[in-house]
Amino acid sequence: MSSKKNEGSGGTLNELFEILSHEYRRRILLAVAQQNPQDEDDITSEAVAEEHGDDGDALEHVKTGLHHVHLPKLADAGFIDWDRDSGTITRGPRLEEIEPLLKLMHDHQDELPEDWP
Repeated sequence: MSSKKNEGSGGTLNELFEILSHEYRRRILLAVAQQNPQDEDDITSEAVAEEHGDDGDALEHVKTGLHHVHLPKLADAGFIDWDRDSGTITRGPRLEEIEPLLKLMHDHQDELPEDWP
C-alpha cells in the first residue's frame, strides 16, 4: 500500500492526519490560521478553560504537553514557527499544506464529533 502524496507538497495525507489527530494540535493550527501570531498562553488557557474550568493542575498539565509534545511536533513538521523564549506561535512554511483540511473542518464543524474544535 502506497501513501498518496499531498499534491504540491512533501507531506503525505497520513502525516497531515497524524498532525490533526490530537485536539490541541488542531486548536493551535486553527488559531494560527485564523490569526497570526498567537500567544502560547492564550492557547493554553483556552484549552484548559474548555475542558477543566479553572483547574490549576490541569493548566500545568496542558502547558507541559504543549511544551514537550504538541508545539515541538508542529514546529518540527514546519506547520508553525514557535519562539520558545517569547511564547509566540506564528504560521510555519508548511501551514498552507494543511489549511484546506482546517478550512474543511471549520466549515463543517457541526457535522464533526464534539471533541473537534
